[in-house]
Amino acid sequence: MSHRSTAARTALVVIAHHRADSLTAHTARRTTVQLETAGYRVDLLDLHAEGFDPRMNVADQPDWGNREKPYSDEVQAHMQRILDADVVVAVFPVYWQSVPALLKGWIDRVWNYGFAYGRSKPRLAGRRILWLGLAGATSDDPVTEGMQAVLETNLSEGIAYYCGFSYSSVALLPDAEERPQRIDAEGNLLVGDAVAGAEREAQYAEFDRRARNTVETFLAAEPAAA
Repeated sequence: MSHRSTAARTALVVIAHHRADSLTAHTARRTTVQLETAGYRVDLLDLHAEGFDPRMNVADQPDWGNREKPYSDEVQAHMQRILDADVVVAVFPVYWQSVPALLKGWIDRVWNYGFAYGRSKPRLAGRRILWLGLAGATSDDPVTEGMQAVLETNLSEGIAYYCGFSYSSVALLPDAEERPQRIDAEGNLLVGDAVAGAEREAQYAEFDRRARNTVETFLAAEPAAA
């Protein structure tokens, strides 16, 4: 059972990249269009473009003795954007088998004590989240299996389910670099030649197809509204 009617569904799409011309930003924009086509009102949150500061500060430091602590105006505004959403989609490049500091800091400051956790009835209960992680590793690189497992443990178990989300899906999208790269058995980084022309177009068309199918699968798993 959805906690809002179908007509009122909202998706919060979070971009965690410093460049507007990045593949991450491109994927987020295409995802936004896909969600709008599926009937969602989309709130597009570009953390870098909006100047979000990922560094923790005194105003937003948790007070374990007061879960009603009033956080900074900036953080409370971000909290409201999450509360207004039925679905959250985070789009980010995978750094060191984790999320970038920009996204981690947003979680640290905004998904805070008394808001995202610390209550017997989670305020974020019933919401759903899709983590779209873009990886430079190639799809046939054995490292991707471990990377997927690490991200699922961290993002789904350690964050989303801890904060009361009803569903969390982690999608790893490899082949995000123009030049293929992988680690060999001796630990050396092997970087291939950059693709160009028709090959480049085919590579990114395939990447877009996989991203689109990932979002479709996520939406198809959503329980129908009562």
